[in-house]
Amino acid sequence: MSNGDIVTGEVIGTAILILFGAGVCAAVTLNHSKAKSAGWIVIAFGWGFGVMAGAYTAAPLSGAHLNPAVTVGVAVDTGDWDKVPLYLLGQLIGAVIGAVLCWALYYAQFAANADERNALPTLGIFSTVPEIRNPVANLLTEIIATVALVLPLLAFGRVDGIGIGPVDGGGSGDGTVIYGSGLSVLLVAFLVVGIGLSLGGPTGYAINPARDLGPRLAHALLPIPHKGTSDWGYAWIPVVGPLIGAVLAGLVFNAAF
Repeated sequence: MSNGDIVTGEVIGTAILILFGAGVCAAVTLNHSKAKSAGWIVIAFGWGFGVMAGAYTAAPLSGAHLNPAVTVGVAVDTGDWDKVPLYLLGQLIGAVIGAVLCWALYYAQFAANADERNALPTLGIFSTVPEIRNPVANLLTEIIATVALVLPLLAFGRVDGIGIGPVDGGGSGDGTVIYGSGLSVLLVAFLVVGIGLSLGGPTGYAINPARDLGPRLAHALLPIPHKGTSDWGYAWIPVVGPLIGAVLAGLVFNAAF
């Protein structure tokens, strides 16, 4: 994969992921949306379908990491860090673009929010907000949930018939693959749905630093009426937690497989 293909693929794929994910949050949250109050199950499946759409689109170009935690987990396992900055750059840019597209798509609903007697805060559409603000518990939640994402994802690459091609698996000789053009993408999409349903309750399951940081930046910069705070005091947790979880998952996978 060329450097340009990596950045382009990650920008496009992550933008699609965030457009779907932030879009379903907007659909469920904002007044005057036909999906208003549709609930957590709808949100979990919306994010899962976003992963599927973004990954299938980006896989031919970049392998479709779409997540700094995935990129770091792979690098820890393989020892190959050369392309990591390119992946992270594409993912962050794509996440901002996806958030802006969501805002544009729901522009009328965001504008109507300004006219509501009790205007809704909008940060939860773009980024994660914990139900109980406890830094230790919130950080631990993101670490565990990210291990639950990255470790199975790495293992999917060792199952015959579901990957697109091998990536060196830390000197094991078998090779590892993250996203493929086959069944692996669908499996990862359902894995994300499962994490949302089972593990997402405490913090909203960022499990992806770009997914949280990029839209949070967009939320801070966009002219959203009555948007409320962007909560930068919490913003480090959905970045640091998934990165720690990714390192742990990569180390466990490298040792066990």
